[in-house]
Amino acid sequence: MHANPIVPCLWFDSQAEEAVNFYLSIFPTGKILDTTRYAEAGKEIHGREPGSVLTVEFELNGQTFTALNGGPIFKFNEAVSLQVMCDTQQEIDHYWEKLGAGGDPAAQQCGWLKDKFGLSWQIAPKGMAKMLNDPDRSKVERAFAAMMEMKKLDIAALEKAFNGA
Repeated sequence: MHANPIVPCLWFDSQAEEAVNFYLSIFPTGKILDTTRYAEAGKEIHGREPGSVLTVEFELNGQTFTALNGGPIFKFNEAVSLQVMCDTQQEIDHYWEKLGAGGDPAAQQCGWLKDKFGLSWQIAPKGMAKMLNDPDRSKVERAFAAMMEMKKLDIAALEKAFNGA
């Protein structure tokens, strides 16, 4: 039984193990939970060598994921992203640098980045939603305008804009 009832499945061509190891090297509390392998059965459909990795179930900061070696049929796109909510600028810097390494620099805007596997991430401060929901619309407008000018989010600059300083 999974700790979380909803487990995102990330479809890779054949890089599931590589991707999981990449993500585990970045997140401080991550681990592999289980690995399944392709069987001989269905080889005429799946085309994979029996014994090769089918899925890797893993956990990042308490969230369970499944990485699937499903073939080249589907690719990641920006319609789905994973959010990493950060307490400090140091955390934002860490995740931005590590997850963005080898990714698409053109896909970086407003805290979004695309990693080297094409998966989109949002690296954001935990307080951002509170800023954008403040009843003072002038504060919201200033914070939003500042965010729109950024690639990697800068907590101090966002707070400065929000406070009108």
